[in-house]
Amino acid sequence: MSDQPKYRRILLKLSGEALMGEADYGIDPKVIGRLADEIIEVVRAGVNIGVVIGGGNIFRGAGLAAAGMDRVTGDHMGMLATVMNALAMADAIEKRGGYARVMSAIQIHDVAEDFIRRRAIRHIEKGRIALFAAGTGNPFFTTDSAAALRAVEIGADLLLKATKVDGVYTADPAKHADATRYDQLTYDEVIQRNLQVMDTAAIALCRDHRMPLRIYDMTVPGNLMRIMHGEAVGTLVHN
Repeated sequence: MSDQPKYRRILLKLSGEALMGEADYGIDPKVIGRLADEIIEVVRAGVNIGVVIGGGNIFRGAGLAAAGMDRVTGDHMGMLATVMNALAMADAIEKRGGYARVMSAIQIHDVAEDFIRRRAIRHIEKGRIALFAAGTGNPFFTTDSAAALRAVEIGADLLLKATKVDGVYTADPAKHADATRYDQLTYDEVIQRNLQVMDTAAIALCRDHRMPLRIYDMTVPGNLMRIMHGEAVGTLVHN
């Protein structure tokens, strides 16, 4: 394992559900604190980092729509949930001595900057952690799509999806004891096998821009830094 990070710039996608820990709703301070510690460690190692956080621990637009709410209204509520999560993460980072900026895809000037690509790149070049909130700013697009889009926009070397599972499996490992983990996949294999790694729009965007994607278990302390040093943690999706 090299002492120097393998990657110069990454985009980290955190699901809102991951922030809940063992709770059923909201944010577990211990979980968000540990994630903040790992993110700061990576920045201090010399890696530029942007973060996209989902909002499923508070509101999920698709779920609200399934319950009868107008889909666009539900998605707007989901966007606001991601802003709340980004503010919470920024607070955790700054309490630990890091520097964070929340950048929103929808205008909400009293609490977040507008997302402007050149400004976002400038923030991360200065060692600040850019937290990209409100998804793409458009309904019908997931935060997975937002993560793929922001990764391409900031020129990331790697898109990371942090989950509670240690990679991509042939089937749900919680339901199928014989499920096996893939070490590597191509984007087309993910789409053709309907592996539910990310939504199809996000995978297609990564494929079209040759953005490598790694799915890993965020519940294991130190995994993020191991990936930065080139360890094959989780599943790699690439061309």
